[in-house]
Amino acid sequence: MTLQWGLQTNLSENGAPLAKPNYQYQKRQKELEKKKKQEEKRKRKLDSKGEPDPSADPEAPAVGEETPPAI
Repeated sequence: MTLQWGLQTNLSENGAPLAKPNYQYQKRQKELEKKKKQEEKRKRKLDSKGEPDPSADPEAPAVGEETPPAI
């Protein structure tokens, strides 16, 4: 079906409008997949090096421990 100014609509064979792709959803899924792969890669590197997780600060007190005040 041709509209004014030569624009066309996306219609199915029976004249019903077609569903539009949800690009935001596709982009979000792609970002989540990329983040997952990066996390897996980071874990593989840590396992191969045998180093502790960098997010766990060894100098930070554990839960329940208190550091003495500096005098």
